[in-house]
Amino acid sequence: MKIAFLADPLSTFKIYKDSTFAMMREAAKRGHAVYAFEQRDMVLEEGVVSAVVTRIHLTGETDAWYRADRPESVRLSFFDAVIERKDPPFDMEYVYGTYLLELAERQGARVFNRPGAIRDHNEKLTIGQFSQYTSPTLVTSSAARLRAFHEKHGDVIFKPLDGMGGAGIFRVKDDGMNLGSVIESLTANGRHTIMAQKYIPAIKQGDKRVLVIDGKPVPFTLARIPQGNEVRGNLAAGGLGVAQPITAREREIAEAIGPELAARGLLLVGLDVIGDFLTEVNVTSPTCFQEITDQTGFDVAAMFIDAVELKATEKH
Repeated sequence: MKIAFLADPLSTFKIYKDSTFAMMREAAKRGHAVYAFEQRDMVLEEGVVSAVVTRIHLTGETDAWYRADRPESVRLSFFDAVIERKDPPFDMEYVYGTYLLELAERQGARVFNRPGAIRDHNEKLTIGQFSQYTSPTLVTSSAARLRAFHEKHGDVIFKPLDGMGGAGIFRVKDDGMNLGSVIESLTANGRHTIMAQKYIPAIKQGDKRVLVIDGKPVPFTLARIPQGNEVRGNLAAGGLGVAQPITAREREIAEAIGPELAARGLLLVGLDVIGDFLTEVNVTSPTCFQEITDQTGFDVAAMFIDAVELKATEKH
C-alpha cells in the first residue's frame, strides 16, 4: 500500500513519543510505502486536488530518523490511504484543509479520519451528543449564566472551545476567587462562547485517554496525572502519563459511542474520561500510542494500521 501522512513538519517530531511516527514505523515495517506532506502542500487546480509529497524511508536512527526522496506532485487519489494527522489549532486554515481533503475524497482518495467528520466534531462540544456520560456542563458566552452555573456547582472548570494541550483551562473553587476575571478573559467580555464543567475530584487519579480504533477501545488507557498544584493532567502541561488497564466504566463509554463515531468516519478517536465522566472527544490527531505501548507492550500502532488496511480495501 501507499500511505500518505498529512502532518506537521517532520523536523518537529519527537520520535520517542510521537504517535504519527509510531504509525509510520508500523506501516514501513509491513512494507507499505510511506509518504509525508504538510497542509500547505495541497493544491486545487483545474478541479483536481494534489499535493507535493515526499516519500520517506525510516532509518532506525534517533536523530536522522528518515531519508527523503525527491518531492513530487501527485493526486491524493494516488494513495491507498491518506492519514490526517495535522495538530490543531483548529483555525480557518485547518478548515480549508478539510475542504480540500473532502474534494479529494470525491476523486477517490481514502482519508482517515474523514475530513467532514473532523470538521463536524468539535473536540469539546461533541460530548453534548452523549450527555448521559458527562458531568454537569454549560456552553455559553453569557456571564450571567456562567456565574449562575458556578453558584450552583461551587467548584467549576472553565475552558475555551478551541484549546489544546490544556491551554486556557481555569478552575474556580467555592470562594469564587477571580471568577469575574476568568469569565471576562475567556469570553472576551461576552464575544466568545466557552465551556464550564463541574469539577471532577477524580482528576487527581488522572485524566484518562481512551483510544478507540474503528469503534473498538484499546485495552489500556493513559492516565495523565496532574503534578504539584496543577489542575491539568495534559502531558503538554506537565502531567505524568501512566498506562493502566481500561476500567469497566471506560469500556462502557467507549463501546457505547465508539461504533457510532466510527460509522461517521472517525477511524481513530481519543476519548478523555475523568472518573466516571466523558469530558472530551478528540478527533484531530489523538496521541498517546507510544506511552501505552512502551508501558504495557500492547502495540497500539499495529491495531491502527490493521484498521487502515481493512478500511482502505473496502469498497466505496
